Amino acid sequence: MGYVEKAKRVMEEVKKVIVGKDECIEKIMTGILAQGHILIEDIPGVGKTTFALAFAKAMNLKQNRVQFTPDVLPTDITGFTVYNKGSETFSYQPGAAMCNLLLADEINRTSPKTQSALLEVMEEGNVTVDGVTREVPTPFIVIATENPIGSTGTQMLPESQLDRFIICLSMGYPEMQDEINIIKDRRENNPLDHVIPAIRAEELLAMQKEVSSIYVHDEVYKYIVGLVSATRKNEMLDLGISPRGTLALSKMAQARAYLQKREYVIPEDVVTVFPDVAVHRVRRSAKAKLNHKSEFDILTQILKETAKPSPEKG
Repeated sequence: MGYVEKAKRVMEEVKKVIVGKDECIEKIMTGILAQGHILIEDIPGVGKTTFALAFAKAMNLKQNRVQFTPDVLPTDITGFTVYNKGSETFSYQPGAAMCNLLLADEINRTSPKTQSALLEVMEEGNVTVDGVTREVPTPFIVIATENPIGSTGTQMLPESQLDRFIICLSMGYPEMQDEINIIKDRRENNPLDHVIPAIRAEELLAMQKEVSSIYVHDEVYKYIVGLVSATRKNEMLDLGISPRGTLALSKMAQARAYLQKREYVIPEDVVTVFPDVAVHRVRRSAKAKLNHKSEFDILTQILKETAKPSPEKG
């Protein structure tokens, strides 16, 4: 638990840039500690890209940014080989994925072929070019942004890719006073210039290792599986959470406990992270749409109906 305070320092540095979104900052930090990838879905202009850039700078990570458009190619992500006439050999030219933090901007504007290239990197932590597999640097984090479905030029991401993101967040518009502060802060300078690196990549890896050792009682495991099982049986959902989602929920609960300076997970950790872990993994049924029930409405009801472990059981 020796690195918890450094995780807090990272969040304080990000708050210099992102005003009034402390809860979102903590959720993203939790997802990073859980060794997951982050998806931020919201309208353009609310600061999604700035969020990712602030985290990259505060954690002193090598970052690359790809602005996804229909003409982005898989090789832009994975890299490609070039023939060197002088030496009569092929040399590898790294793609955008060869970094610690990949900012995938407006991810739902690119082609399915490019999406599949990104999918391998997110799941396997490596890229394959001309039959040769190369590992990406560690730690490796993808923070992707997407505009709401229905926005010009967007397409739905496949369920298999959505499932690779440990959480999905929506930032929303800032409050009035926060928006006034944003205007004032940006009159003469860019707040990103004032972000100071709070940790190194090696320290982030150490924190992630500490998170994985956080204790989870069997009754809490049963609670996690009970919530997941409820999404698969609910008549308001056509698609429930996958086993990959179950693992994500457990990891996020451990990371949340870590940030709370506990060496064990309590049911409240699971409750807190459940909606953000589940919202992009479930699909509403026709009945839910007719009853104007959102994914968050259904997940909130599942939380109410699923019994928590009692203190007597440890």
